[in-house]
Amino acid sequence: MSGVMKRMGMIFRAKANKALDRAEDPRETLDYSYQKQVELLQKVRRGVADVATSRKRLELQLTQLQGQSAKLEEQGRKALALGREDLAREALTRRAALQQQVSDLETQHQTLQGEEEKLTLASQRLQAKVDAFRTKKETIKATYTAAQAQTRIGEAFSGISEEMGDVGMAIQRAEDKTAQLQARAGAIDELLASGALDDPTGMAKDDITAELDRLSSGSDVELELQRMKAELSGGSTAKPAIEGGAASQSAQPQDRPDFHKR
Repeated sequence: MSGVMKRMGMIFRAKANKALDRAEDPRETLDYSYQKQVELLQKVRRGVADVATSRKRLELQLTQLQGQSAKLEEQGRKALALGREDLAREALTRRAALQQQVSDLETQHQTLQGEEEKLTLASQRLQAKVDAFRTKKETIKATYTAAQAQTRIGEAFSGISEEMGDVGMAIQRAEDKTAQLQARAGAIDELLASGALDDPTGMAKDDITAELDRLSSGSDVELELQRMKAELSGGSTAKPAIEGGAASQSAQPQDRPDFHKR
């Protein structure tokens, strides 16, 4: 049972990894990595600003304590000049306590200043790294986009892309259906012509009937042509006869006087 569960887990991880590979876009991954680096750089810069603020606060405290120490020293001198050794001793005691605080603050100031320099240097290096990564990121994204476009163009030309494959299959189906319809139409025409398939409309004719109809039509045309020729020939001979008859009738009145003379 443990082996089966391990195998199922391995299969699930493998399928999940494959699905992630298909869903992953390297350009989005690069943008996300760049965003994280920029966020880290901002944190480093905020750290430098915080350290610089602390250093500046210590400098203000040092300036204040040094001013107080100088004031106590001046008061001790005046008290000693006036013969008030007790007051002078008290002023110098307070000044010594302030000097200890100044020494501690100076130590902290040096430490903060060192940390600030380190963070500033780290920020500069990180800034250079982020800038270099951004340049490389944009170069990789442009190269990936160009390669992706070139791959799609190649797949489109070769017909192996999913979209072009669907188009090719649609064209193939259309050609197959067209060829099937053409073959069916040709077969029906042949069957109708041979008389093996009756035409329910009665419009189709077999070869013999069609030939007889053609000969009958041709003979009708020849007969009509002969009739028209005969009509034309008869009309041309009748016209001179009519003209001859008219001429004889016009000549008869001229002959009659001669007959009476005789």
